[in-house]
Amino acid sequence: MTDYACRLHAAHDLRVEQAPEIAPSEGAAIIRVARGGICGSDLHYYHHGGFGAVRVREPIILGHEAAGVVESAPEGSGLKPGQLVALSPSRPCGTCAFCRAGQERHCLEMRFSGSAMRLPHENGLFRSRLAHPATQCVPLPENITAEAAAGAEPLAVCLHALSVAPSLEGRRVLITGAGPIGAICTALARLRGAAEIIVTDVQDFTLRIAEKLGADRVVNVAETPDGLQDYGTGKGRIDVVLECSANQHAIAQAVALLRPQGTMVQIGVGGDTPLPLNLIVSKELRLVGTHRFDREFADAVRMIGAGEIDLSPIVTQVLPAREAVRAFDLAGDRMQAVKVQLDFEG
Repeated sequence: MTDYACRLHAAHDLRVEQAPEIAPSEGAAIIRVARGGICGSDLHYYHHGGFGAVRVREPIILGHEAAGVVESAPEGSGLKPGQLVALSPSRPCGTCAFCRAGQERHCLEMRFSGSAMRLPHENGLFRSRLAHPATQCVPLPENITAEAAAGAEPLAVCLHALSVAPSLEGRRVLITGAGPIGAICTALARLRGAAEIIVTDVQDFTLRIAEKLGADRVVNVAETPDGLQDYGTGKGRIDVVLECSANQHAIAQAVALLRPQGTMVQIGVGGDTPLPLNLIVSKELRLVGTHRFDREFADAVRMIGAGEIDLSPIVTQVLPAREAVRAFDLAGDRMQAVKVQLDFEG
């Protein structure tokens, strides 16, 4: 069967077409892709042709959440044919100042699968077969499914976000936005011993998934704008906010609800957003940004492999990869989808 790929030519012009010929390189394994998860950035490319200053300027294969099976691997890599691996999309140079300091996520020459930041663009993982650096292929136990393995990348993003947050144990945590990242943060907050987890969104469907993952209270802020009013007494009663929506109204509300010296971890990405600086200053709040991941990818694979976390509730639909257009349209509808995965084996 001819290898194929999900290639975006322009906004709303996603085509399933013949993949480029695999060009094996030194240190690369040949992987037969099994599952790929559609991420928010993939949707930005699909619907808007990019996000912020990053624009699609040439056809690009999308995708940076994927798992597959090893067909062949370099000698000494430790990989074996038939082995299920999670594919890390992050390929830092290893030599710049940030890489030498152990901050590879800020690499000056970063190559990230499915990114249009550089020209030529960095093709992604949504293709039936590809060559991938063996060091970026992390094996999983035999009892783990490709569906679970494909969740390693978003889990790694959330693990890194929590690494810059204070301890959640015994804390009241507000999670704004119940998409895939918000849902995973909910599961991690439960694992980290949060005393109370409140999740907000504007869709009941996504909030029901958050409840399955451990939310104590969910609030549809579109239907009940004052549903969090009780947390605003006494200068605020929320200890930690994990902000996953990048919505300016959600951010303003979160700042109002945080207690003095509370922390907001900004995970959601958007454009320029107004901030209530007077409250941030007067309450001595800590506003922390978080970006991608480093060693957390291996941690995510270990947690999935050990059965420490079950992310299956967020995978709301699985569609054949050859129906990528339908899958992308569905993935953007939060009334019926959280995480849509592409099945490359069907």
